[in-house]
Amino acid sequence: MTESATRAAVRDLYDAYARRDFVRVAALIHDDIDWVIYAPVAVFPFAGPRHGRAEVLQAMAGIAEIYSVEKYLPEVMIVDGDTAAVMSDASFRQRATGRLIRLRIANFLRFEGGHLIEFREFLNSYDAVEQALGRELQL
Repeated sequence: MTESATRAAVRDLYDAYARRDFVRVAALIHDDIDWVIYAPVAVFPFAGPRHGRAEVLQAMAGIAEIYSVEKYLPEVMIVDGDTAAVMSDASFRQRATGRLIRLRIANFLRFEGGHLIEFREFLNSYDAVEQALGRELQL
């Protein structure tokens, strides 16, 4: 893919996710996607590795079951060929408690044939866990 095509695909993906258009999100995901959200699965059961479109959409459904998206704003995008890095400012509302969780999220994406085939998500998981639990962790 050209860098302009990759940039357009990233924008399309993030716009579709922000408006909760999972039909469009699914259309942009490769059948054989390799997906990882690096966060503790005990607190965030949708995190961890997923393989294939069905597993990724199941993880997204898990996120939507536990959190509503208040804001997901990509602020920085760097594109190199078929790969991209995106830094976003995100806020989620925990459905069970109403607690607002605000995160800075870094995503690394790779596209193949116009579809997302590789996805890695990183965040300050210590901070995310404290926000999700509503208390400071005692070490």
